[in-house]
Parts: sequence; C-alpha cells; structure tokens
Amino acid sequence: MSDESQVVVPPSFIALFMSPGRGKPQASRQEIAERHEFCEDLANLLTEHARTKLWELGVAEEDVLERIHRGLCAGASGVSAAEAAWVTGRLAELLGWPWPVPGPA
Repeated sequence: MSDESQVVVPPSFIALFMSPGRGKPQASRQEIAERHEFCEDLANLLTEHARTKLWELGVAEEDVLERIHRGLCAGASGVSAAEAAWVTGRLAELLGWPWPVPGPA
C-alpha cells in the first residue's frame, strides 16, 4: 500500500493498536489500514442484517447491536474484541442507532 492511498483511517481505529504510554501503534500503517478496511466492510455488510433482525425480533435497536457485538466477540468473526467493539460502534453510526461504548470484553 502506498502513502498516496486515499483511505483515511480514523483515530478511533488507530487507537486499537496503541498501548498505554506508547506514542506509536504496535502495527504497521499497512496492517492497520488493511484491518480498518476489513472492519469497515464488515460494519457495512452488517447493516442489512441488523435491520432485518430489528424487524424479525421486534426488539430495541440497542438489543440488536448487543447481539451482534456478542456474536463478533464469541465466534470466528475474524476480529479481535477491540475491533468487535469498533465494528459495532461503526454499525450503530451507519444505522443512526444509539450505542453506548461497551466496557472491556
């Protein structure tokens, strides 16, 4: 990946790769950009699933997001717990649904 990439990785995602007291991420720029692209795509793919579950289950938006978050944390989703929280937050943002930031998984 070149430095000329048009993709802007938000600070909230870069923060997932920072350790307390360190000023530099623990992963390369390319790795962070690739993980961000994967997580952003995942959040976008989950929008229709979330809307369908909201309609099928007749539960609150927060409940749908919580179920999705638990699924991302529990299974072979391909994301870390921190990435799962970010994906769920991004999904809520895309849908315009409220989502309190969950505590540590």
